[in-house]
Amino acid sequence: MEDGLVSEDDILLWSEKELHDAAKRNDTEKIKELIKKGVDVKAKNKVDRKALHWAAGAGCEQALRLLLVHDTEVDETDSFGMNALLLASWFGHLKILQVLVSCGAKLNCKNKDGLSMLHCAAQRGHINLLEFIMEDLEDICLDRVDKSGKAALHLAAEHGQPKVVEFLIGMGCTHGLKDKEENTALHLAARSGHTDVLQKIIETGINIDERNLDGLTALHLAASGGHYECVKLLLESGCNVNAQTSNNMSALHYVAQHGFEREASLLLEAGINIDAVNNQHNTALHLAVFSNHTEVVRLLVDADCDLDITDSRQQTALHIAAEHGWQDTAEMMLISEVNLSLTDKQGKTCLEVAARGNHVILVDMIIKADRFYKWEKDHMGGEQNTWVGRPLSFKQDHQAETQHLRSVLWRLASKHLCRGEWKILAQHWDFSDAHIRAIEQQWTDMKSFKEHGHRMLLIWLHGVVVAGENPIKGLYEGLVEISRTDLAECIRQKANAETSSPKMCSAM
Repeated sequence: MEDGLVSEDDILLWSEKELHDAAKRNDTEKIKELIKKGVDVKAKNKVDRKALHWAAGAGCEQALRLLLVHDTEVDETDSFGMNALLLASWFGHLKILQVLVSCGAKLNCKNKDGLSMLHCAAQRGHINLLEFIMEDLEDICLDRVDKSGKAALHLAAEHGQPKVVEFLIGMGCTHGLKDKEENTALHLAARSGHTDVLQKIIETGINIDERNLDGLTALHLAASGGHYECVKLLLESGCNVNAQTSNNMSALHYVAQHGFEREASLLLEAGINIDAVNNQHNTALHLAVFSNHTEVVRLLVDADCDLDITDSRQQTALHIAAEHGWQDTAEMMLISEVNLSLTDKQGKTCLEVAARGNHVILVDMIIKADRFYKWEKDHMGGEQNTWVGRPLSFKQDHQAETQHLRSVLWRLASKHLCRGEWKILAQHWDFSDAHIRAIEQQWTDMKSFKEHGHRMLLIWLHGVVVAGENPIKGLYEGLVEISRTDLAECIRQKANAETSSPKMCSAM
């Protein structure tokens, strides 16, 4: 076969490619055959890698020794700055490393990222190579750093090499050395979630609350990564649970932002400040709601966080839920009695924000909650925990007990109430102007008033059922009040005619 290029995007001849492949599989006979034919032993592929590199990286000792007879340029690097010595260190081939050292390979070499053979062996967890490097070679600096400022301890910690970390600590490396981002090995172990490594570094007595360039402690990094065991270990080791970063972010902010429930529980149990605000004046609740992490929101609400804190846009967490139409998160806050009168920088309440976004169901939920708060204040006085243990929801009603009555209200709104009458009825039932405007903001067509009336009636029904009042009586009185006695009598007759119905009885 003609000895042409391997492919259009390669620069090796076929015979040179055969030499590289033979070096990879330690095929000394093939190597001898190709050398005898005059194949260039120093031929490089498109990443400047030659046969010697392949033999070193693959741990092929016989091939390496044979190639060294014909290629003495042992320190030559590929396009990544990796020479035979560094490749042997990276892939953990002790015998190859020893052969190269005996052939005079430079011990202080480094690749384009500044990694030395010590760095390579430490990052990859080759403890036997490290023992050889530190015990048999001279002038090896244990704390030498790469281009990012990382020493061997940093790399071993970051990549989860506990035996290497233990070895380096035993050899006397500097425990608190910082990289260019001012991370210690403790930071990197926490960020990567390596609990066993973290434990060994903590045992050195290093400052557990040391901050990096952005003011993050190991706890912040462990929390941000959702590393439960690391968070637990740091808390048990006495770290400052309330430490804040340069942006005033606490560990709770990070777990809320990412939706890490278990880690949030740990931090809350440790007594973290639940209402701490960052530089945008966001609490953990703001961030959890913004990302719609419902379970974290539930944890925060159950832990009695302050629902009324406003962020830099003067928005409460409920404003954010209203803006996005998130019903589940909104429900939790509404049940816990959030302040519905607070306005954002545009002067909008959460009700107005929900209406502007056409989040119809959420609009109705907020109105139900607002009416419930007023009813509770009027009828329960200053009693606390009135509704503890009792089911309360502001979502759409799908209960079988109210199905018949809901059908009656739908027919009333869609068939009988005239334009504008629903508003008069709403005013009679103490719906505020803001409530009516929010309902009216939904627009479908010229008959939107029918849908508006239906929504208002269902909101009213919610309040009546919660209060334990008779809905038929209330509806009758309301219709009489707006001079629709005909409808009132019709409703009463229908109710009386169906009192034998179990559903009707339970609804009434």
